[in-house]
Amino acid sequence: MRYVLLGNPIQEWATALAVAFAAAVLLIVLRTFLVHRLAAVADRTETRVDDWFLRMLRNTYSLFIVILALYLGSLMLEFPRKYEVTLWRAAVTTMLLQVAIWGDTAVRVWRARYRQAAIGGSDSVASAASTAIIDFILRLIVWVMFTLMILDNLGFNITTLVASLGIGGIAVALAVQNILGDLLASLSIVLDKPFVVGDFIIVGEQLGTVEYIGLKTTRLRGLGGDQIIFSNGDILKARIGNQTRMFTRRAAFIIRVRYGTPPDKLAQVPAMVKDIIEKLEETASFERAHLRNLGEWAVEYEVVYWIKTADYFVFMDTNQAVLLGVLRGLAEHGIDVAYPARMITRDPADCKEPVPPLH
Repeated sequence: MRYVLLGNPIQEWATALAVAFAAAVLLIVLRTFLVHRLAAVADRTETRVDDWFLRMLRNTYSLFIVILALYLGSLMLEFPRKYEVTLWRAAVTTMLLQVAIWGDTAVRVWRARYRQAAIGGSDSVASAASTAIIDFILRLIVWVMFTLMILDNLGFNITTLVASLGIGGIAVALAVQNILGDLLASLSIVLDKPFVVGDFIIVGEQLGTVEYIGLKTTRLRGLGGDQIIFSNGDILKARIGNQTRMFTRRAAFIIRVRYGTPPDKLAQVPAMVKDIIEKLEETASFERAHLRNLGEWAVEYEVVYWIKTADYFVFMDTNQAVLLGVLRGLAEHGIDVAYPARMITRDPADCKEPVPPLH
């Protein structure tokens, strides 16, 4: 007696189950082999690609393999059109779910590697906050996209849903545009890194050390100990000076010498200044010293030199040594520093004694 189930003989069902079983065993063995091979390769290399593939393979679920194997086995049978469509949709839905899990895994692996690389750095706090929001946005995009694909595969009309999401998204964006602007500015700060936590920056007329970079605000610790808070959108619109990333510092000052100093002594001033700065060769580098101008009340020299480090205390110590050396040098050469002079005249009418006539 020949038994028939859903239009297929028992023998064909047995063949289909054998094919499904063989496909499942083959796929599981292949997954296990690839996991072991990639694990050995990942231990020897520092690249991220093999780590991503390894985690994705480990997150390939056996249920996905079994359903895929059953679908392959079902191809050996003849079903009505309705059942074939149902089986196809079930297989595609399972595949889309697995691909979504792979995408989610790739994002989480990226986040873990990025945060691990930032541990111990000056921007580790900012990196933790930024990677958290980037991770959330990327995973949300992955799951929303694959959810829509699954609904479309199951026969739902997603056109209206997508249009509703678009309109709703525009309304929400308009309602919270300032918050979204600061959020995107936060991502820009962390990814582009115009400054990081610990940098000393100047923003407009405010200056201080970056203490925290958040999702909406950036906070500085001012020189007076006060906390200065900027919204991320505003701080990116301003002109930012990052003092921490200086490699050298430029120093310039003016020397004013009294009128009446002999020209021979005036000619000695640039060479004297050069000699003073060159003696500080470990921290300073001489650039120039010139008689710049004959001012209203002094002969003016302009001196420019460079500090070989960005350290502010080294800059102040070196500048102090140079200025003291200049004062000593001027005194040794008998050159007087000029002082502003003001002539005050009296109105004869205000004088109690008569002003003698001029001869």
